[in-house]
Amino acid sequence: MVRPPNPRPLAPLFLLLLLPLPLGAADPLPIEGRLMNSCIQARRKCQADPVCSAAYHHLNSCTSSISTPSPTQELLVPEDCREAAKHLRNSSLMSCTCHRRMKNQVACLDIYWTIHLARSFDSDLCLKFAMLCTLNDKCDRLRKAYGEACSGSRCQRHTCLRQLRAFFEKASEPHAQGLLLCPCAPADQGCGQRRRNTIAPSCALPSGAPNCLELQSLCVADPLCRSRLVDFQTHCHPLDILGTCATEQSRCLRAYMGLIGTAMTPNFVSNVNISVALSCTCRGSGNRQEECEQLEESFSHNSCLMEAIAAKMRFHSQLFSQDWADSTFSVKERQNKNPALMPQPWVPSLFSCTLTLILLLSLW
Repeated sequence: MVRPPNPRPLAPLFLLLLLPLPLGAADPLPIEGRLMNSCIQARRKCQADPVCSAAYHHLNSCTSSISTPSPTQELLVPEDCREAAKHLRNSSLMSCTCHRRMKNQVACLDIYWTIHLARSFDSDLCLKFAMLCTLNDKCDRLRKAYGEACSGSRCQRHTCLRQLRAFFEKASEPHAQGLLLCPCAPADQGCGQRRRNTIAPSCALPSGAPNCLELQSLCVADPLCRSRLVDFQTHCHPLDILGTCATEQSRCLRAYMGLIGTAMTPNFVSNVNISVALSCTCRGSGNRQEECEQLEESFSHNSCLMEAIAAKMRFHSQLFSQDWADSTFSVKERQNKNPALMPQPWVPSLFSCTLTLILLLSLW
């Protein structure tokens, strides 16, 4: 019997991860074609097209014309900058990539961030993720909806919470997590304040300081909130004193974000760290004091939740780092406590993979 020829070996997984395809895309291009679309090459193609070239130059000027707002202000993108970005939607620039150890790496990254209008905002990564949301029609629409519902003059808490739930349910996960879990330097209180204001706490959170058990009773009385609280307790639960977590970090983060817009909405407690808590107290709990403290500490002293948030923020920080080697080394040092977060040895371009995949999933 004649044996059929051996099938061609599958492409290494790290090559597949490098491909800048949006989720759900079908019938991808050949691997070689996608890997060759560096931002340097895409820029050369754009220069040959007068319309593309003019739009790119205008977009480049936009990065210096957009002012940095205060932490409580909305990020405003001039209409002409939006129009320039729209002209580039079908350009190969929109799917271009930059790879570690490539020639002209700095020039490539300069082009990449010109396209995504996030290059010139210094170290305030919360502002950069806000920009990416603003440039995405769906994210921008959903964010404006809860922003209007939760504004000080129009605040109706029930409506505000409903619009918050809609945002975190319907916005793409990269955009929603980027806004909520953006990393800030400890000394950058403006960035920290922007992060705390993501959920419009002045309207979304209860006034005063209700008892945490009262919040839990309100939550349990609502089928949606009750389900999401159980989800959080299931997926963000430390199993032992060593901090072993029940499930993977991605599920914990989704469960945590699922509580935003319910009676049990958590938030960051300050502008200078990543501690989170419910907006409640255990004063006056009587003989249920211990039960109340366990509930409160399931947010404020939850090692699984804190590590999941910290890991996602480190990941987001990498997305905007131009020194890939140093940032990768730094993250690897911090990941020693959780081997599951360690990059695999056969993924030499992990940063370029995630950079492309996350920011291009649903940017337009």
